[in-house]
Amino acid sequence: MAWADKDAIRSGVLNLLRVNMGLEAGEKLLVISDPPRMHEWLERDSAFVIRASERTCLAKVIGEIAKEAFPNCHVEFLPYASIGARATEPGEEVAQKMSEADVVLAITNQSSMSHTDARANASRAGARIATALFPEMFVPGGPMDVDYFAVSNETKKIAERLSEAKVASVRSRAGTEITFGLSGRPGEVDDGLYREKGRWGNLPSGEAYAVPVEETAEGQLIVEAGWARDLRTPLTLTFRKGYVVDVKGGDKVGDQVREILQLGRNEPPYTLRRNLAELGVGTNPNAKNVSNLVEAEKIKGTVHLAIGDNAHMGGRVTVDYHRDFVIPRATLILDGDPILQDGKLLI
Repeated sequence: MAWADKDAIRSGVLNLLRVNMGLEAGEKLLVISDPPRMHEWLERDSAFVIRASERTCLAKVIGEIAKEAFPNCHVEFLPYASIGARATEPGEEVAQKMSEADVVLAITNQSSMSHTDARANASRAGARIATALFPEMFVPGGPMDVDYFAVSNETKKIAERLSEAKVASVRSRAGTEITFGLSGRPGEVDDGLYREKGRWGNLPSGEAYAVPVEETAEGQLIVEAGWARDLRTPLTLTFRKGYVVDVKGGDKVGDQVREILQLGRNEPPYTLRRNLAELGVGTNPNAKNVSNLVEAEKIKGTVHLAIGDNAHMGGRVTVDYHRDFVIPRATLILDGDPILQDGKLLI
C-alpha cells in the first residue's frame, strides 16, 4: 500500500492519536503538509511527485479520521506550498498555528520540521509534535504497529548509557571507524510517546541519541550501498577535529553531498554543514525499510551519524542542513565498553 486507504489505516491512525500523542477532548490538533509547487511537478521526476502527493493525501485522511473520532477536538488540516529544501522554515502562518496547537502532525516532504525554529518555538509553547509519517507505516506489522511502551523502556536504557559516557566509538564491518567525545552531552529518548507538553520527534520512532562534542570527531564513516536512497556504491566521509574533510565515492549521492559541503570553501554555511551533529541508536523492532531514512534510522541494531545542524538538539552549530547516515550491523563502544556488537544490544 502506498496511497492512504482510509479504512486500512484507521486503526493505526487512532493508535497514533491515542497512544503516541495522547490526544484528549477539547484539544487543538493541527495536521500540516507541503504539496509540490507547480515547478516541482514540471522539474522533478514522477517518483518524487507521486511520493509527495501520497504524503499530502495521508495528512488529509488523518485529519478526516481525527475529526470523526474526536468530535470534541478542534482539528485543522493545513497544506502549504513546498519550500523546496530541508530544515527550512515553513512560513509565519504555519509557525504561528503550530505554536497555538496542542498536537501537531507534520507530514512534510521537503521542509523537515525537526531542525526549524518553527518546531522549536512550538515545542517551547507546549505543543506535542510528531514529524514524518508515511502511509505504509500504519499497516499491521509496520513500524507503527509496535508496543511503544516496550520500545520506550529499551530506548531509555541506551540513553542513560549515552549520558554517562565521555567517549564513543562506532565501528562496522564495512570499515566505519570513528571516535568522538560525548562528555556533558545527555542521552535523549525518541520513543514515539509524545504525551507531555513540549515533547516532539519523528514517527515511526525508536531511537536513543546524543550530540557529539564539537571538534572531537576523528575517523571515517562508510555508508554501505543501499543504505541511502539511490546509493549504489559505498560513500566514505572522513572526519578531522569534528568536521568532514573528505568525501569519496557514492556516485550521484556522493556528488550531492560534495555539492552541499563544498570542501574547497572555508566559510559558513559550508564549514558548518560538515559538523558531526548526531549519534543515534535504532530501537524499533518493526522498522525495516532501508530506502526510507526516517524509518531506516529506527531499525533496531543500527547506528546513525548525522552532519550539519545540532542546535535544535542541544548543540552549538546552527546551519541550514542536517543529514543522517545509517550504519547497519554496527558496533558502539562507550568508554571502552561495547553496548552494541554487530547490531546486537548488550545491555
